[in-house]
Amino acid sequence: MSHGGPHVVSAVEGPGRSGPNRSEDPGKPERPLPRRAFAARSLGDRIFRYQLTATGVAVLAVMAGVGLFLLLRAGQALKVRGFAFLTTAEWEPDVHRFGIAAVLTGTLLIALVAVAISVPLAVGTALFISDVAPRPLRRTLVTMVDLMAAVPSVVYGLWGLFFLQGHVIGLSRWLSDWFGWFPLFKVDGTQPGEPLATESVYTASAFIAGLVVALMVAPIQCSVMREVFAQAPAGEREGAYALGATRWGMIRSVVLPYGKGGIIGGTMLGLGRALGETIAVYLIISPVFTIQPHILQTGSNSVSSLIALHYGDASTFGMSALMAAGLALFLLTLAVNFTASTVVARSRSGAQSEA
Repeated sequence: MSHGGPHVVSAVEGPGRSGPNRSEDPGKPERPLPRRAFAARSLGDRIFRYQLTATGVAVLAVMAGVGLFLLLRAGQALKVRGFAFLTTAEWEPDVHRFGIAAVLTGTLLIALVAVAISVPLAVGTALFISDVAPRPLRRTLVTMVDLMAAVPSVVYGLWGLFFLQGHVIGLSRWLSDWFGWFPLFKVDGTQPGEPLATESVYTASAFIAGLVVALMVAPIQCSVMREVFAQAPAGEREGAYALGATRWGMIRSVVLPYGKGGIIGGTMLGLGRALGETIAVYLIISPVFTIQPHILQTGSNSVSSLIALHYGDASTFGMSALMAAGLALFLLTLAVNFTASTVVARSRSGAQSEA
């Protein structure tokens, strides 16, 4: 065939694939281009996909509706106070002197105490169930932990008020005596080692409320962490043992790095739960409307307990002020949960082993 004849398209060269896609050397075969595969979806797959999409949109719509409702109901109070709503510690809405500086501080302190106690407890329990406990015992332990999450918060509150508080005062006194130089553990009106100090200065504190909330959120955190730890790749576990690692060495080098996202996600989930706890905190604390950073000292407050305390006797403007406090708590909890979702999504948890 002469060189001036018509060009013959290769079998692997389809329409639109001539020119730059052809090999420059006529003696070499044409390189086929990858083809996109299209799979026809069945009617059931399409219905299932539409259902999932509708569910996701409904959840977002409900969340947006709650936020919009709070914003509209809180508009009157926010117009009166403006930015001062975040910096004022008093709560006297009928004379237009109110803010959430004190209750927001108390909310954060109680939640931080709860997380500081619950996270080590949850991590240890989850590791024991997933990697240490004998198989016959695991199901019993899982059931017990799940039952703890099902106990009503009012039961935890009554238990903390009438039982735990009396047994924790000694620990609060010890922490105040030895670590009172640190502002969080300082108790006004007491001296280190003073044997006659009244016990009433240690009751109804953020520390006791945080202990109770920690026991409430620990089962939730433990459930999340346990599921993630159990999915650590078996190939990597066996590889660690084959290299001579002990059980703790395997946990430290395989399970904990793999479950980092689960630990962070469970922690943030528990933090969001602790921020919104109402009844247990309401039963234990003694409400004060001053910024009180001493967790061992009597008197604290939280946004949720503030709403529960004043909801029944609030005026129209007072109700708007409570809605503004609820809006602040809603946004804070939302930020915590979104942060947890972002961290978990970027973690290695859930990846498959290549072993």
